Amino acid sequence: MLPPDTSGVQLSPDEVARFSRHLILPEVGMEGQKRLKAASVLCVGSGGLGSPLLLYLAAAGVGRLGIVDFDVVDHSNLQRQVIHGSSWVGKPKIESAKARILEINPHCQVDLYPTALTSENALEIIAPYDIVCDGTDNFPTRYLVNDACVLLGKPNVYGSIFRFEGQATVFNLDAASPNYRDLFPEPPPPGMVPSCAEGGVVGVLPGIIGVIQATETVKIITGIGTTLSGRLLLFDALKMSFRELKLRPDPQRPPIEKLIDYQQFCGVGGSAPGQEEAGSVASISVTELRDLLQAASDDLLLLDVRNPPEAEIAVIPGALLIPLDQIESGVAVERIRELAAGRRLYVHCKLGGRSAKALIALRRHGIEGVNVAGGIHAWSQEVDPSVPQY
Repeated sequence: MLPPDTSGVQLSPDEVARFSRHLILPEVGMEGQKRLKAASVLCVGSGGLGSPLLLYLAAAGVGRLGIVDFDVVDHSNLQRQVIHGSSWVGKPKIESAKARILEINPHCQVDLYPTALTSENALEIIAPYDIVCDGTDNFPTRYLVNDACVLLGKPNVYGSIFRFEGQATVFNLDAASPNYRDLFPEPPPPGMVPSCAEGGVVGVLPGIIGVIQATETVKIITGIGTTLSGRLLLFDALKMSFRELKLRPDPQRPPIEKLIDYQQFCGVGGSAPGQEEAGSVASISVTELRDLLQAASDDLLLLDVRNPPEAEIAVIPGALLIPLDQIESGVAVERIRELAAGRRLYVHCKLGGRSAKALIALRRHGIEGVNVAGGIHAWSQEVDPSVPQY
C-alpha cells in the first residue's frame, strides 16, 4: 500500500503529549505518527483477536477504525475478549468496543457495521479502508475477507487461534504477495476443525496473536521494519516457542475474479462431501430426551462424547462419558457395542456437532443411534437452567 497522504495532517498538543513515546522513536517520529493518524483500518470481528487489535491500534493513534460485528457480549467472552466488560453483557460488541476505543483515544473516528460480512456487502464495506485485519473465527468469512482484499488490492493482516496455538501473517501486501488461498487452497472438511466453543482457547492466546497483528498493521502504515508477508508465524503457548514457515504464491492457483458463495464453498449447510451423511443422522430435542429419561426406561443408553474437562463443568444426569476421539480411533467401539446391545442409544455433546460425528463413526461399525440436537447447551437453556453453561 502507498503511505497515507499526510500533507494536511497536524497533531494537536494533546496528541503530541499522548503519542510522545512514538515521536521520540527515530523510526516513527512526527511523520510516522501523522501516517497513523491519516490511516484507516477495518477490523472484521471484535472478539478474541479483535479486542487487542482495536485497543492497540486506537492507542497507537490510528485515525479511523471500522468494526464489523453483529454479535452481542456474552459472559463466556470475558475470559479473552478484553475490550468488553461485564456491564456490556447482552449488548452489541461493536458498541462496547467503540466506547472503550474512545476512552483510549478520543481523536479516533470509529465506524460501526452491525452486520455479517457477506459477498453482497464486503466490497462496499472494505473499499474505504487502507488495511483489513481479519479477526474472524470461521473459514467462510476468512475466504471472503481474503478474496475481497485481493479484488480491492488491500493488505490483509491475518491471525487465528485454537486452544494453545496461534498463527499470524500478512496477506496481499502487494501484487506479488501470497494470500490466504496459498495457505489453504481448499477449506478443510466441515467439522474437521473444532471451534473455540468446542475445543477451548487459553485466554491470553488471542492477546498475543492480536497484538502481533496490531504490530504488523502499525509497521505497514509507518513503513518501518520487515512484515510477515511471505512468512507464517506459528506460536505455541505451552512451549512458549515461535517458528516460521515460508509462504509463496502458487503459480497454479486460479485467479480470484469475483466473490462467491463462501458458505457453499466451505460446505456449510450440507453442500460438501460428508455433509449428507451427517444430515442423515436421526435426532431428538432435549425436551424429548428429558421425557425419555423421566420414564426411567432401562433400555436407554445416553452417551456423552465430550472431553473429561467439560464433564467436570456440567453433565446430563445418567450420561456415560466416552470422548469422541476414543470412538473415532475405534478404541471404545466394542465397549459401546456391548453397552448398547438391546438398548436405544442416544448421544450428546456440547452443541450437537461432535455427537453427530460420533454416530457417523459408530454407524460404520454397524451401531445405530440418535443425536441429541443442541447438546448440553440446549439442555441447560430448555430443560435445567441449573446446569452451568460454558
